[in-house]
Amino acid sequence: MRAVDFRLTDDQRDLRTGVRDLLAGRYGREALRASVDAGGTLDRRLWRELGEAGFFALRLPQERGGVGLGLPEAVLVFEEAGRALLPGPLVATHLAAGAVPGAAEGTAVVTAFDLGGPGGGTLVAHLGEADAVLGAPSLPTGEPVPSADPLTPLHRVASRPPAASGAYRDEGALLTAALQVGGALRTVELAVRYGREREQFGQPIGAFQAVKHLCAQMLVRAEVARTAVYAAAVTADPAEVAGAKLLADGAAVRNARDCLQVHGGMGFTWEADVHLHLKRAWVRAEQWRTAGEAEELLAAELASAAM
Repeated sequence: MRAVDFRLTDDQRDLRTGVRDLLAGRYGREALRASVDAGGTLDRRLWRELGEAGFFALRLPQERGGVGLGLPEAVLVFEEAGRALLPGPLVATHLAAGAVPGAAEGTAVVTAFDLGGPGGGTLVAHLGEADAVLGAPSLPTGEPVPSADPLTPLHRVASRPPAASGAYRDEGALLTAALQVGGALRTVELAVRYGREREQFGQPIGAFQAVKHLCAQMLVRAEVARTAVYAAAVTADPAEVAGAKLLADGAAVRNARDCLQVHGGMGFTWEADVHLHLKRAWVRAEQWRTAGEAEELLAAELASAAM
């Protein structure tokens, strides 16, 4: 893989800060818990507000009503969405901007055949609330099935995924990796905060060496994954995208598990948010490109380079 020097510009930092502030004001913890209580029902008003803020039209050219930015800016925005556990088919609707009427503006919800094997699968997220499926001529019928994540309702469909969905796989995998990075970084924050607040034997548990090491390992994982995602956003190289997705999935899942360890029994309760990050990370790890698919692509790239 090529080395990439990726440093955020002032405009990119401002973009990240603006999105974080927007989501903190519009989708804070109360809104998150309300979504959980509502059974994962998508907030259409929030979806339209995201559209008005340019979330979905971020990479659409300005002459077509978009913001005119690129993949590096998109991963910053999606990282913040992952940090906030923002629900909904964000990646699919973003990819559909300009192709599906209403997607760019947030007046349409677009999902995708992004779960499963090569080219998609038989599970579709948020199908019951979607207006379209990326690359498909019409909405398929499906049967609701249990989901690990209470904010990602799933349907099993009988129809085969459209061939057009494969064209979006690299970008879909990269943006999903950015979501995973956001979740991995957020669980570091949650673990550190709880380590400072929770006391045992007259001192914060964060003072114990075992907890310090756990939090340090979480931070390293998250930062390594973030660097890989930023680099892949600059190069758009399929192998680097695969590597970024592999690292981001691992960081999101392992960090959420370690965050649970720091929280102890509290982390497993329904009132805590930690388990929501773990469940979302499990689902995202199966979207657009699984670990097995990423490893196969990387192995093929390495074999080709060695010849």
